[in-house]
Amino acid sequence: MKLSIWTSYYAELSAEEAIKTLVENGITATELSDEHGFELLARDPDVVATGRKFAAFAKGVGMEIPQGHLWLRVKICSDPDALAILCKWVDLYEAIGIQNMVLHCDAMVDSGLSHQEVVARNIQVLRRLAEYIKDKKITICLENLIRIVPNVDEILEILEGIGSPRFGICLDTGHLNLNDKDQRAFILKAGDKLHALHIADNDGSGDQHMMPFNRGNIDFFGVVKTLREIGYQGIFNMEIPGERAVPMVMKAAKIAYVKAGYDYLMKA
Repeated sequence: MKLSIWTSYYAELSAEEAIKTLVENGITATELSDEHGFELLARDPDVVATGRKFAAFAKGVGMEIPQGHLWLRVKICSDPDALAILCKWVDLYEAIGIQNMVLHCDAMVDSGLSHQEVVARNIQVLRRLAEYIKDKKITICLENLIRIVPNVDEILEILEGIGSPRFGICLDTGHLNLNDKDQRAFILKAGDKLHALHIADNDGSGDQHMMPFNRGNIDFFGVVKTLREIGYQGIFNMEIPGERAVPMVMKAAKIAYVKAGYDYLMKA
């Protein structure tokens, strides 16, 4: 499992400067964040050309981008334009070479629908997305959230309803720590459908997005052990916006700490 930090760690920088700065600090794999996705989409109507140009830049500085977060606040059921826009995101990310694309389901808050009705609406829309990507060599990874799909069983229910091999799972350790907390059971049940990770810690009181070995209480030794048991092949990606509010020089120091913590975990 290669260490990764998502590009939003340097959200104040351009997409190119963010990955360049990560590489300068010893991070050579990343998840493209949706802030930088929006930036790239806005550059040119030809999103494929934009993606290829960005991919060439990333390769030139030594950065791998196997994972990307699609539009973070997309309302795939509530917004009638969302699916068409999301397809442009997929085209951009595919051109960059991103294989695993993280997506949020739509909780449809205040819709008045029952939980099962919300799940059914999500499946209906995601089936349409599945048709669009059926011939692409990518995986859309549904992330466990707090209001909808908070556990692996609900994600598996949606995946079964979609019925496409182009869909998988992203485990967000921080989100799970605010729900059933059983990281091991989630990973084991997800099995070979687990293609992406958002590694973040918290103390159970909120989604604090801290790095491991901070003030949180997630057992990352257990997480790593279980990931090895299932033969997880993706990146060990840190989604840690809770660590961003410091000067640039301190961001670099925190990356050094993250790397030391990662090395410690991997040797355990």
